[in-house]
Amino acid sequence: MNTPAFPLPAAARLRIVLVGTQHPGNIGAAARALKTMGLARLVLVAPEQFPADEAFRRAAGADDLLAAAGVVATLAEAVADCRYVLGCTARSRRVQLEEFEPRQAAAQAVAMAADGEVALVFGRERTGLTNEELQLCHAAVHIPANPEYSSLNLAAAVQVLAYELRLALREQSPPAAPDNRHPDEAPASHAQLEGFFAQLGQTLDEIDFHKGRTPDSAMRKLRRLFLRAQPSEQEVRLLRGVLADAQRMARLAEGRG
Repeated sequence: MNTPAFPLPAAARLRIVLVGTQHPGNIGAAARALKTMGLARLVLVAPEQFPADEAFRRAAGADDLLAAAGVVATLAEAVADCRYVLGCTARSRRVQLEEFEPRQAAAQAVAMAADGEVALVFGRERTGLTNEELQLCHAAVHIPANPEYSSLNLAAAVQVLAYELRLALREQSPPAAPDNRHPDEAPASHAQLEGFFAQLGQTLDEIDFHKGRTPDSAMRKLRRLFLRAQPSEQEVRLLRGVLADAQRMARLAEGRG
């Protein structure tokens, strides 16, 4: 007997994002992995070959997921409306992120999905996610494979996370009462945070915060701080207002100079 997809709101807010997938068969196999676990949302970022017959052959009945898959040009576009983004990575990078194992990541993703959109992001078959792409994530997921043979196929990695998401959804408490918070109190979206980060970087340059030092390290730390804080839409607007005044005063001071 086939188990139906989860009717829970959290499941509908979970998406799997594949970045730069090189082999169309892996896209189809990933769709099959999702459907077997009752998940339905797939987003493809700049796939090398899609649509492709091989993807539909490997989907083995998950054609509906492939047909409904979103295709976008950048990871930023794929997660713009998300409140929480997890990046699946096989090894440590220069980008320092809180790191979860799959079971912890799935529990966190399902909890966050009660309040907004959540994405689990998988990178390219050979090279994974770039440091720049990982900077768009709130935390990282690492599958603790055999260290002597840790090579894990993309679709297999998707299957592991999809299974853990299914377990987390099964253990989820009954849906809570409707959230009656004012829209301003909702968590800021990924796009809103990225707009804030862009303005923050510009402001730091205008006030000469870096004093000739490279800005990368400071911005990485500030990104982690604000991503960890998960500010609301209203709080982001307040922060951007503070930055706007700082920029205005810096330009006035420069004019007087």
